[in-house]
Amino acid sequence: MSWGKLLEPDLILGDCVVALHPDILRKQGLKGLVLDVDETLVPLNAMDTSEDLHDWVEQVRPFMSLWLVSNNLSERRIGRIARSLNLPYITGAQKPSRRKLRQAVRAMDLPISQVAMVGDRLFTDVLAGNRLGMFTILVEPMVSTHQGERFWRTRSLEIWISQILGACTPSTTKNFTKRDKS
Repeated sequence: MSWGKLLEPDLILGDCVVALHPDILRKQGLKGLVLDVDETLVPLNAMDTSEDLHDWVEQVRPFMSLWLVSNNLSERRIGRIARSLNLPYITGAQKPSRRKLRQAVRAMDLPISQVAMVGDRLFTDVLAGNRLGMFTILVEPMVSTHQGERFWRTRSLEIWISQILGACTPSTTKNFTKRDKS
């Protein structure tokens, strides 16, 4: 698989994770989600989760096995977030490494084809998920107002590099789109 294809998500939500409706997931035949934490579920350095996120987890939980897999090394912070959502978690994933993603999928006892990697970054979340053969979903980040500018510079750079490498990633992700990887 080319670098460009490895950087293409299967779905681009164009909104934050709480807009990822269970019907979208079921339509793709998914039964499990591996969720990034920083800027996918909570702003970077946030210690607490939002009521909207709690509601979303409770809406999705009956249909999906859920695991948090974070590159963050802070057991205290990621553990606190996971416990508040009552979800299992793994820290220090070193994405785009596949090892910890594979560990979460094994714990779900589901085939890789029925599990999605959900994250806000192309070069960590999407690349790791695609390398493992997972369904990949790119969401818009949960960023605090003072972190927004840094994030958008990073996102723009990722998109620019991925397009140079041959990925079909849009410059902006305002709407839900499905990517054909064939």
